Amino acid sequence: MIFYVDANAGRGGNGSKEMPFKRIGEAAAAARAGDEVLVMPGVYREYVDPRFGGSKDARIVYRSAEPLGAEITGAELLTGWEPYEGTVWTASVDSSIFGDYDPYTTFVYGDWYFAGKSKHTGAVYLNDRALYEASSIEECVKGERSVYSWEPENSVYKWYAEKQGSRTVFYCNFQDKDPNREKVEINVRRRCFMPSHKGVGYITVSGFRISKAATTWAPPAAYQDGMIGPHWSKGWIIEDCDISNSKCAGISVGKYYDPDNDHYFTNKHVKNATQMERDAVCRGQYHGWLKEKVGSHIIRRNNIHHCEQGGIIGRMGGVFSVIEDNHIHHINNMMELGGAEIAGIKMHAAIDVTMRRNHIHHCTMGIWCDWEAQGTRLSQNLLHDNQRPGFAKPLPGGMMSQDIFVEVSHGPTIIDNNILLSEASLRMPSEGIAVVHNLICGAFTSIDAGCDNVVEGRLRQRYTPYHMPHRTEVMGFMTILHGDDRIYNNIFVQRQSQEGHDDRDNHEVGTRVFDAFPTYDEWIVNFDMDSDTPDMGKLDKFHHRYLPVWCAGNVYLNGAKSWKNETANLVDDGAVSVELEDMDGQPVLKTDIYGKLSGFTAGLIQTGMLGAAFEPEQRFEAPDGRDIVFDQDYRGDHRGTVILPGPFAAPSDTFDGLFAL
Repeated sequence: MIFYVDANAGRGGNGSKEMPFKRIGEAAAAARAGDEVLVMPGVYREYVDPRFGGSKDARIVYRSAEPLGAEITGAELLTGWEPYEGTVWTASVDSSIFGDYDPYTTFVYGDWYFAGKSKHTGAVYLNDRALYEASSIEECVKGERSVYSWEPENSVYKWYAEKQGSRTVFYCNFQDKDPNREKVEINVRRRCFMPSHKGVGYITVSGFRISKAATTWAPPAAYQDGMIGPHWSKGWIIEDCDISNSKCAGISVGKYYDPDNDHYFTNKHVKNATQMERDAVCRGQYHGWLKEKVGSHIIRRNNIHHCEQGGIIGRMGGVFSVIEDNHIHHINNMMELGGAEIAGIKMHAAIDVTMRRNHIHHCTMGIWCDWEAQGTRLSQNLLHDNQRPGFAKPLPGGMMSQDIFVEVSHGPTIIDNNILLSEASLRMPSEGIAVVHNLICGAFTSIDAGCDNVVEGRLRQRYTPYHMPHRTEVMGFMTILHGDDRIYNNIFVQRQSQEGHDDRDNHEVGTRVFDAFPTYDEWIVNFDMDSDTPDMGKLDKFHHRYLPVWCAGNVYLNGAKSWKNETANLVDDGAVSVELEDMDGQPVLKTDIYGKLSGFTAGLIQTGMLGAAFEPEQRFEAPDGRDIVFDQDYRGDHRGTVILPGPFAAPSDTFDGLFAL
């Protein structure tokens, strides 16, 4: 059955084509498995709370009749502005409009939030761009640039709100704009499209604009808010949408609300923050965290931008999902929020999650896989400009930047056929990572770092879980030994200066950062002993040393440095150029690197030669257990019998040295 919705319809509709519903929520209360909700163009200022889910064979589909013609927003227009002082105007609303959730008294705050309790979940928007929150009317009137913002020219637009009796009064510095002639909106609702109950699965949301919600900070051991998301269910598809201006997260595929483990550190303080994360993983097993019940979502072809915590976030609820062909950009550029949950994509426990063909840029971090990146594959992605601009100061409580961050995971994690152009390509305080056929123009950093803490002179190690292969059930917990990495057939280019703005990071491109790590033969000889009389104590020291590294077929250009034990490689210190250009609105890579290969070729990489990640003893394989043969390049072209390092099967495109991306 098809239900029709039209914002311009009269009241009393029944969902038929002749008498459509006026609100999407009316259709959401009626739609059952197999139904479609067709939404006409218009602005829908409502929170859509689907009551019913579909099934694997009979989804419920919510579709914008005209691509991006229907907008679901958590904001309301605010009119009736009066001059206050200088370029500051004022207007007010009755606070009852916010119901039981007031964004202008609710702070962005919680576990893993480091930037201070000063920003609210509310926001003011001028022509679809968020204004910066001032701490006082005086600061609002001054309208000074933020020294932390990545877009300082916009930071002079300020807002401040205060309660005066039953009303919320806004003061906004619109600079040279007259708010009575522009579109001004304020956050009113917390979400746009998300079930209030768990287990509402198999829903498709297609072709909508989704914008401007007062989402809350969404750390991993808390209920993870977002403008749109499945809320701990299975089988959603979110496709072809434009998702923007969330105060915190755009899409959430994350954690359910657990009253006994919700912002545990913030509320109780008595357990170490890492301990509450281990608790969350184990408690999830009792709350339905199973392959049969949660995850397996598809997020594809969305334009996700100008959200201030993350484009896509999730803890545990995103397992077995596919995130593909999305454009994710300008995340956390206002630099008002700071903490350990900020990235274009931030996933905890991305078990068997595939992220492919995404274009991610101008984000504080590109992709962050935190804990349990087991079976995770990052493939054919383009990442660039995921770094703080030189003119911006580091935000107190803000995080470091890189294209990809894999944190305290035991693998197996596959990173293949990507183009990584930011100053730091891969932060890897982890083990069990295969890096294959990438173009890498930034550094590897946090090698043998970023996992444990020294407290009162004692080492406090961080134990993290690993799982039964292709399942969520926990197999065990272990610290990060480091190593167990495979680095094959990449092209490394020292593109930026080795002197960076963050002294905590390595800025040297290449694999020389692994010089302290053993080869497999150097490592395994330590365990050669009489099996009839094994001595556990004798082996204990070797059980806690670095794991081996495998490295071959790589090319190092323009000063990039290789691992001391790598022999089958090519090193050329001659100058090369790698530049990303725009051609008719599409990114194009302009480079002369393939002219430096001088006939150098490599071997074909496949699952059989990569082996298995050490702790989970799981092979570097597809989610269904099949072997992976890395015979397709960045664009899906076949590699054939001549295997070139890097992400492209052939050395040139239609135009010499230009690669359409």
